[in-house]
Amino acid sequence: MTNIPITRRRLLKGLGATITLPFLESLYPSKLYAANYSAGTAPQRFACLFMPNGVHPKKWNPEQTGSDFELSPILQPLQSHKDDLLILAGMMNKNSNTREDGHYTKTANFLTSMRIAKTVNAKVDSGGISVDQLMANHVGQNTFFPSLQYGLDRIRSGVDTAVGFTRLYGGTISWQGRNQPCSREIDPRMAFDRLFRNYVPGKKPLAEDPLKKTVLDLVKDDIKVLEKQLGIEDQNKLGEYLEAVNSVEKRLNDQQNLKDFESHITPDIRKELQKMDLRIDEWAEYAEGVDITEKTRLMLDIIVLAFWSDASRIATFMFGNSVSNRNFSFLDGVEGAHHSISHHTDDPRMLDQYERINRWHIEQYNYLLDRLKSIKEGDKTILDNSMILFGSGLRDGNRHSPYDLPIVVAGKSGGKLKTGQHIRYPDKSPLANLYLTMLNTMDIQVEQFGDSETVLCELLV
Repeated sequence: MTNIPITRRRLLKGLGATITLPFLESLYPSKLYAANYSAGTAPQRFACLFMPNGVHPKKWNPEQTGSDFELSPILQPLQSHKDDLLILAGMMNKNSNTREDGHYTKTANFLTSMRIAKTVNAKVDSGGISVDQLMANHVGQNTFFPSLQYGLDRIRSGVDTAVGFTRLYGGTISWQGRNQPCSREIDPRMAFDRLFRNYVPGKKPLAEDPLKKTVLDLVKDDIKVLEKQLGIEDQNKLGEYLEAVNSVEKRLNDQQNLKDFESHITPDIRKELQKMDLRIDEWAEYAEGVDITEKTRLMLDIIVLAFWSDASRIATFMFGNSVSNRNFSFLDGVEGAHHSISHHTDDPRMLDQYERINRWHIEQYNYLLDRLKSIKEGDKTILDNSMILFGSGLRDGNRHSPYDLPIVVAGKSGGKLKTGQHIRYPDKSPLANLYLTMLNTMDIQVEQFGDSETVLCELLV
């Protein structure tokens, strides 16, 4: 659909809702379909899933390199996607190697590969544009949303007095420019409404409030008209897509009502939350034993819907901000919070919990890959036409090590990446080499990105 202007894209419309549709062959001339969905020319997508606090350093990498490898304990959940993976070892984000700070300078520049300037308050300088935004500048004109930025933690302001860096650096990996971080959505309901509803926060509702109806109810008349224009195969595709939209909205509606929760908050708890700089909803998520899995998967499902409908081709998701201390005691065998556990001091009991938290993150990554691989797109899948990066700005949280970063890429970028490999590069190889290679697969011609030195030709078909 790269040659089809957005204004000609088929939409389902209703009072308060607009649903962008996936590609349906019945709506376009066969030659146009063939031209846009032949090998290597379907829309290419990029997503980055960022995990704070590093990994158990001895349980991450497979022992064997090349194509004949066995997944490590942490990566074991990805077994069904082994042939879709590139596991890259030995990489380093050189410009994050500073003794001034263990976390912020390894988060904000994860996708810029530039050095972060030490600033205060709202002044920020990431050194340059992030790779996702460079991609968005080239493909965003073909979609309703040039890029999507999601996360679980709100961005915090103020200076972390322990290191002298503004906390703003810990809450974003996407930068439109060196001084311009991208805003990030952390509420699945708001992310869904932005994608599918004509919704303006704070606007007075209409006499018939569309927010009280599902998006499918709002566009049901348009659905009936459209179905008459479709062949059987496209009707099935449409039904599958609409059911996915409806399923996500239903799960959102089933989430705990915050107002009910607020009624149980005592004045003493409110004062304590203010001291901790936490909102009530954040406290509810960070409290001991609160399982964050469903909220995480809702966010990932919304990315799937955006890619499926071609509403956007670029997305980032942050599992947590720098120094995230989310409590993971909802996992069997874990008793405590992420950042604290990452400072394991080589204690076997702490390392075991660290590994379990890492594995949970990989399970969510695997969930996203499963969803993308289940959706056919011509003779491929959406995963085949994507590059889904998972990584952290740290190797080992205990040592704040920036060396040998945990980096995985899934998807073939439209058949341009040679997946199914575990490759170990020489120590301190620039992570920016990967980004330069990714830009190359998307036909974005730049001579250098960050501190890149070369395209990784061994990754290319």
